Amino acid sequence: MSHPEPVARRMYDLVEPIGLVPYFADEADEALQALGLRNVWDAYFAGRAAPLGRGVPAEVVHAIFYNFALGEVARHLPKVWDLTTPEAALAARERGCVAGMRRILGDLADDPAVTRAGDLLLKAATSAPVEGRPLYAALRALPVPQEPVARLWHAATLLREHRGDGHTVALVAEGVGGTEAHVLHALSTGMRPQDFGRVWHLPAAQLDAVVDGLRARGLVGPDGWLTADGRAAKDRVEALTDRLAEAPYQALTPTELDHLVSDLEPISKTFRTTFPM
Repeated sequence: MSHPEPVARRMYDLVEPIGLVPYFADEADEALQALGLRNVWDAYFAGRAAPLGRGVPAEVVHAIFYNFALGEVARHLPKVWDLTTPEAALAARERGCVAGMRRILGDLADDPAVTRAGDLLLKAATSAPVEGRPLYAALRALPVPQEPVARLWHAATLLREHRGDGHTVALVAEGVGGTEAHVLHALSTGMRPQDFGRVWHLPAAQLDAVVDGLRARGLVGPDGWLTADGRAAKDRVEALTDRLAEAPYQALTPTELDHLVSDLEPISKTFRTTFPM
């Protein structure tokens, strides 16, 4: 594949918009809340944690998801399983995501490119080792949808969580905690942490303590922005994440990768122009 970026980085740019469907398409939340869930965060934790099953404690889900503040997972798990089941949540999530994808893609949803891309993406997504990747492994244990749009979404979700498991490894290796990861990301994009959607709701004192900790390590400067060391740390995390995300794409030939990129480009572009990425 002739592209200046690593294969995993290029594929991330193409796969991530599809993997974000559960979080930006209203149909996904609506389908889950129709099961009796109380709000969008119930829907988030039920939908994303469902592959792990009912009996996994909130503390374990917190460890796997990694970047939620302490106690946030426990506000929803295991309570959501008093309202529905993991099996129902999985079915509702897939149903809502397919509906959202079809609305956004329009006629493109029935284009042969969706079937071709789904098949190749699934080949990649089911080829990587599962060791050390708990959420990816849980998703691999689920049945594969046969309907083309659902198949494409399922493959993208597998690859997103495979990359996410690897990203957690990279953060741990760099000594960056979950909330710290959000702060580093916000600052790297030129956004103050208190304005960043994943941490703005935290108490000011808690968020200030995270920033102070990063400042003490020389990652954040007196002005509140990333230092050169902070940017270097962020770059190392991203580079290692890319390296750890390469394995699935090694299952595809160069020709298959080129065909996959060609088919995904218009699909991903449609989602990118719809979602606030």
